[in-house]
Amino acid sequence: MSPATQAESLRQIIRRHEHLYYVLDAPEISDQEYDVLMRQLQKLEQEHPEVVTPDSPTVRVGGKAREGFRKAAHSSQMLSLENALDEGELRAFDARVRELLSGEPYRYVAELKMDGLSMAARFRDGRFEMAITRGDGSIGEEVTENARTIRSLPLRIENGDSLSDEPFEVRGEVVMNHKAFQRLNLEREKNDLTRFANPRNAAAGSLRLLEPGVTAARRLDYYAYFLFGEDGRTLFDSHWDSLEWLTAHGFMVNPRRQICLTADDALAFCREWELQRQALAYEIDGVVLKVDSIVQQRALGYTAKAPRWAIAFKYAAKQESTEVLDISVQVGRTGALTPVAHLAPVFVSGVTVSRATLHNEDEIGRLGLQIGDTVIIERSGDVIPKVVRVKMQGTHRKPFQMPRECPVCGGEIVREEGEAASRCINLNCPARLKESIGHFASRGVMNIDGLGDAIIEQLVDSGMVKSVADLYSLTGDQIMSLERMGQKSAANILRNIDRSRDLPLPRVISSLGIRFVGERTAELLAEHFGSMEALADASVEDLQQAQEVGPKVAESISAFFREHHNRELIDRLKAASLTFEHTIKRVKDGPLQGLTFVLTGTLPTLTRDEAKQQIEIRGGKVTASVSKKTSYVVAGAEAGSKLDKAVELNLKVIGEPELLELFAAG
Repeated sequence: MSPATQAESLRQIIRRHEHLYYVLDAPEISDQEYDVLMRQLQKLEQEHPEVVTPDSPTVRVGGKAREGFRKAAHSSQMLSLENALDEGELRAFDARVRELLSGEPYRYVAELKMDGLSMAARFRDGRFEMAITRGDGSIGEEVTENARTIRSLPLRIENGDSLSDEPFEVRGEVVMNHKAFQRLNLEREKNDLTRFANPRNAAAGSLRLLEPGVTAARRLDYYAYFLFGEDGRTLFDSHWDSLEWLTAHGFMVNPRRQICLTADDALAFCREWELQRQALAYEIDGVVLKVDSIVQQRALGYTAKAPRWAIAFKYAAKQESTEVLDISVQVGRTGALTPVAHLAPVFVSGVTVSRATLHNEDEIGRLGLQIGDTVIIERSGDVIPKVVRVKMQGTHRKPFQMPRECPVCGGEIVREEGEAASRCINLNCPARLKESIGHFASRGVMNIDGLGDAIIEQLVDSGMVKSVADLYSLTGDQIMSLERMGQKSAANILRNIDRSRDLPLPRVISSLGIRFVGERTAELLAEHFGSMEALADASVEDLQQAQEVGPKVAESISAFFREHHNRELIDRLKAASLTFEHTIKRVKDGPLQGLTFVLTGTLPTLTRDEAKQQIEIRGGKVTASVSKKTSYVVAGAEAGSKLDKAVELNLKVIGEPELLELFAAG
């Protein structure tokens, strides 16, 4: 038997056992026997790389880490559903369906509404090709490599037929079951990491990790609930038939579904599972009803936001009463201060709750809440504990006051006018340091490639980096001591840190993470003040003299530089030889004045930053998105959806040669 034949035979056996274990929950062999089969296949593929296929079960363990996720357009809009919060709203939906269908008989398919992350999975020639998160419904993130690690998502259709050979798309929900969620949080506690608040957040965070190997270890599931062919055409006459086809072809489809001939049948199904949901292995927050006939779905059509042929019946959150023992303040990764109520433990929806977020000062005022009061709490979405109202004032109640200094670092607390949140503005506050470093090192800022979340977490947790400025004193030995860090990777990180010293002043200003100061404002500030020192010493009035800087932005900048920890950081960054003088001057009334450019793809010789800089020197403006106001779209190799949008809007599309001609003309 040839290696290719051996490998394919092993793959078929492993796929069958994966389907039995992960989809049907009916394993026929032990975990040890499964591991032996997998090791045999891995060994065979290592010895004969030419026999490896993209749908091999071995890819589920996760490949190498990636730098980020690219945006991808959905084949058709992933719309949200209208909600029915009670029986009356569901019956009103049914009445609208009956009226719009002019008395035609119809029926519903009732499915449990799983609480996870929506994802579209595309297949071609019977093989999994691409996965995209829901995003805003039109554009999502392409998470193909991470989706491959989900063992309940088939990578190849085994029970082939004529339909499975055509391009098709499956939409479904990525979820984490209760056992996997508990196991993950126990692991995070052992490693002194923050627990995930709920399975939905854990599933969403796991699917968006940059290391597929970590995603694989978190045991996500994919429940399919929708099927259609290329160009959005339907493959069956009824939704129920499409679910049956998905089930027959290896997809995990929730078996707890039912045909309902009347609204009464649908309500009975909803009530049944409201009583039984605590016994399920996963979170649900309601039931989805869909008109079964595809012809009738088309006749009912859509509103701007949702289909008229489907609705989500949402379960009410369970409520209990308990006493507020104290109120503390947490400092989040962005510096936002969040009051947290410490409660006398109470059992709500199967979970003992002892803490609940109070969001901000305004929310405490709205509730009229003080320490010692008895309150009604609920698990919003049956997940996040929330204080609903004060049930009874305490006899010895005590008002809460937001601290004037950060409880973590002692830094200044600022609450911007018109905003509810108070924030610590010390960039090096330990509570927000990881977020600060992540922003500082990101591609559009200081561009320290290789310094991803996992590396940042180790640097901060080990105590090697206690300030953004500490990045510039790191040694090769320190970076080499990190987990899974090779000599070459460590050298690359050090080289990229060193290169960042030469980036222009606008990048350095942007790296500070000052609220309301993005890339454009940083450039305008650099041009107006000419140096970091002049910017740091500017008054609120001086700051408002800069182009596009109003009172709110000026006050935010001034507050940042008033905070003494931030001034110390500026001194250290200057000592590390970062650029503190602005050397690039925009040409007043330049040849590209009034023109707006969008850059997409990879240009032959210019980096995107170099092209942007040259455009702006000549008075042009570079924006991130394509619109009717765009003058030119500059497209390079592997140009994405921006090029498609430019063609759709009939905009002027040029390459690097034409761009250089524009530069030469000026």
